[in-house]
Amino acid sequence: MLQLLTIHLVAALLAPVIVGRFGRRAFIALAAVPAAAAVWAATQTSHVLAGDYPFQSVPWVPALDIELVFRLDPLSWLMVLVVGGVGALVLVYCAAYFSATATALGRFAGVFVAFAGAMLGLVITDNSLMLYVFWELTTVFSYLLIGHYHERQSSRRAAMQAILVTTLGGLAMLGGLIVLGEVDGGSYRISELVASAASGQLGAGAPPALVPVAVGAILLGALSKSAQVPFHFWLPAAMAAPTPVSAYLHAAAMVKAGVYLVARLAPGLADLQVWRWMVVGLGVLTLLVGGYRALRQHDLKLVLAFGTVSQLGLIIVLVGHGDRAVALAGLAMLLSHALFKACLFLLVGVIDWSVGTRDLRQLSGLGRRMPVAAVAAAIAVASMAGIPPTLGYVAKEAALESLVHLGTGADLWVLAAVALGSVLTLAYGLRFWWGAFWDKPGVAEPEAQRTSRLIMASPVVLAALSLGLGLVPGTLERYLAPYADTYPGEAGHLTLWGGFGAALAITVGIVVLGVAMFVWRRPVERFQRSFRDVEGAEGAYRRTLRALDNVSADVTALTQRGSLPAYLSTVLITVVVVVLGAATVSGVLWPERVRAWDSPAQLATAVVIAVAAFLTARARRRLKAVLLLGVSGYGIALLYELHGAPDLALTQVLVETVTLVVFVLVLRRLPAYFSNRPLATSRWWRAILGAAVGITVAALGVMAAGSRVHDPVSVAYPEEAYQYGYGKNIVNVTLVDIRAWDTMGEISVVLVAATGVASLVFLRTRIGHIDRAVDARRTPLWVRGQGETHGGARLRSGLLTKPQKGRVPGRGRTWLSAGSTVAPQRRSVIFEVGTRMVFHTMLVFSLFLLFAGHNAPGGGFAGGLVAGIALTVRYLAGGRYELGEAAPVHPGHLLGTGLFLSAGAGAVPVLFGGTILQSTIIDVTLPVFGDVHLATALFFDIGVYLVVVGLVLDILRSLGAEVDRHGEVEGNQAPDVAFDDPVHVRDDAVPAPDARREDEALSRRGGAR
Repeated sequence: MLQLLTIHLVAALLAPVIVGRFGRRAFIALAAVPAAAAVWAATQTSHVLAGDYPFQSVPWVPALDIELVFRLDPLSWLMVLVVGGVGALVLVYCAAYFSATATALGRFAGVFVAFAGAMLGLVITDNSLMLYVFWELTTVFSYLLIGHYHERQSSRRAAMQAILVTTLGGLAMLGGLIVLGEVDGGSYRISELVASAASGQLGAGAPPALVPVAVGAILLGALSKSAQVPFHFWLPAAMAAPTPVSAYLHAAAMVKAGVYLVARLAPGLADLQVWRWMVVGLGVLTLLVGGYRALRQHDLKLVLAFGTVSQLGLIIVLVGHGDRAVALAGLAMLLSHALFKACLFLLVGVIDWSVGTRDLRQLSGLGRRMPVAAVAAAIAVASMAGIPPTLGYVAKEAALESLVHLGTGADLWVLAAVALGSVLTLAYGLRFWWGAFWDKPGVAEPEAQRTSRLIMASPVVLAALSLGLGLVPGTLERYLAPYADTYPGEAGHLTLWGGFGAALAITVGIVVLGVAMFVWRRPVERFQRSFRDVEGAEGAYRRTLRALDNVSADVTALTQRGSLPAYLSTVLITVVVVVLGAATVSGVLWPERVRAWDSPAQLATAVVIAVAAFLTARARRRLKAVLLLGVSGYGIALLYELHGAPDLALTQVLVETVTLVVFVLVLRRLPAYFSNRPLATSRWWRAILGAAVGITVAALGVMAAGSRVHDPVSVAYPEEAYQYGYGKNIVNVTLVDIRAWDTMGEISVVLVAATGVASLVFLRTRIGHIDRAVDARRTPLWVRGQGETHGGARLRSGLLTKPQKGRVPGRGRTWLSAGSTVAPQRRSVIFEVGTRMVFHTMLVFSLFLLFAGHNAPGGGFAGGLVAGIALTVRYLAGGRYELGEAAPVHPGHLLGTGLFLSAGAGAVPVLFGGTILQSTIIDVTLPVFGDVHLATALFFDIGVYLVVVGLVLDILRSLGAEVDRHGEVEGNQAPDVAFDDPVHVRDDAVPAPDARREDEALSRRGGAR
């Protein structure tokens, strides 16, 4: 079963390629995928009937009781045949329906096959949480299929309406499934849950209202999916989808998901009062409302759409009634509806495809010109209306007989509603066939534009099945009875002739009244038009959306004021109120003994941190505030060290250093002073709020530490870190082994953040090296001329290259490769010399931290930060071209390689029978190093190292080098240098401290500006 789902997944992924290569004929090949599911189910028939249900279980998330459990019982068997068989026929139909020039056919085919796979998983899974996963997958795929013609507003609106309504019900259903999975006697195995409910053990120790509320939430999902009142309006709107989508999703598959869930749970839950009201009550109402609305439509597709709503109400009533005989009729009706309604939708597509319209007022004479379609439609309409000897008649007659046999007051009301609904069904069924195929006086016959035998194959097969299965009711009963037997009550039967009795009399009355309504259709239409149209459920839906839009706009106007202090105040006030409120309500007590500090050094450090924070709040210069904030950060690192956490202290120092550099880089583009000082009252308010937040956080920490009732996790951490992670550095082992999943998520976020920051800064295409696009005309005098550069290096297009053969190297020593590209007033010889001396040492130290971090302070994160700081120093000393010399690699390559390496290191153990992110030890002997004890988590750590280096390099390129370039272009600062060959640095060039004055001088001398 899992293999069938895999086949659907692979086919869905390959479908765009296959359709792109072979065109619409590829649909015929893709039809083999759902057909394989139907064929497999057919081969399992003997096992299913014998009670030896095929079963497959694959653990997925054992801690949450989530497992890939699949089970094929009689109900699943029936649904797989419907989903697979009808799906295959619809795909064959698509090969002729779509034109050869249709766009996005590959996407359509892929989504269609994916939907078929999701529907297959939904009906065969035996885990309620996995059922919800497949449930929502069908919702997403149906959204894409309904909105296939995305350029049309009607399609977009219909798709959005369908996904909103069904997702709302799905979320309610999820809550109900979780409650039933957690209560006494509950289970996430659907079969066990139903058995527990049938035995009366479900929720035995729970509050009386808990199980009914949970069941009501589940039914919200089922009824919204199956378009029951008041959620019925989304299905007719979804007719904006291509006709094959309507034939599959809205006749055989998606809308049957709710029917399937009701039928699955009914044997155990049908006795609940909430079940009776929601399933039977709303089902009867839907049956009548849908039939009434179908009589008012002129679009053939809308006639079928409202008819589908009505028929779904009938099926929901039958399978959810809770009686064995009624359930048997419901299962037969479920199969019958899939056949005749899919057939009719496909025939509407044939008519629209052939003559270009679906309006029954514009159609005439098609019965003579399309006799095969007319006969197939007649059989399907007869089955829909319950006319013998079709399968629909067998199912309807069994339903009437079983309801008559029950004979109770409530069941008599249901019987009357079913009879009235059947009258409406016959009336709109005759109206459909008459409107599509009859000769209408005064209506011009439309000319057929296209014909195809292939497009007629699928509806003819479906019509033949509707007739053929009706002729063998006994055989069909043998396959459907095993699941009906799980319901309580007396057995019923499927038959073509049940003898004279009340059921036959009701059927005769249905036929007479239905034919009469069709014959006097014009008075019926006038009677319907006499009623004032009401908005109904769809109007309520639109009013609700408008109200939500208005509320969201008001809330946005109230909260999104564009003021960062206002946002922070809101967040911080919420923290204070929630934390103190929770502490007050829960009765958390202050610990008896509080140790303020362990040594005077901690107190002195805390005082320095507090003073720095206070001065930061009062600072008016931005740079001063940043530096004081750095004092607080380094003070925190010192507290870590004093508390005995050197690894945290090292990381804090490195992070604070990089953060400080980032702040300074950004400040270059901001005014030196904070522009607006808050008013005195506002300053007092901010001070009070800041003090309240600080006291709250401190109190929360003390209360949390003092309220511990269990041994802290840190007690066993050292031993477990060494036993499972093979390392003595608890912090690093936690990052790369114990909580490696968290680290994987964090480095993924880092990659996204780096990409976002760079995208905000770079306003043009990014290239692998530092930008070289500044016009050479803006190059200062001190770099213009025809001489050689320092150190024998030549500047060309903004990059340093070795001089060509024959060139005379320049005199003197160059401490940094691109040092000469920095304006003289910005150069520092001491800084350049110091950078030359420490850069490589810092890189080596970063590698030392990387490799030693598993057993000593360090690790990939700390090592990457050290390497990033080394690049930062190089950039600050030599400018943006020096950064290009130091790291001639695209940061994205480092980020991607690091993430790939970490993910790969986590996936490799699976290939050797281990688990994801599992570590192991590799002991090797090297010639120089001797015995090496290596944990495979090192490779994960190397990935972290590369991600951190890539992040810092991306920040330097975007907030550093790119900001430099912007400043040069805007003329706010002297450029570092931009070169175009053969322009070179001249050793004896006279420095020009102001680039603007130099350019003006050039202009006066007639130079190009």
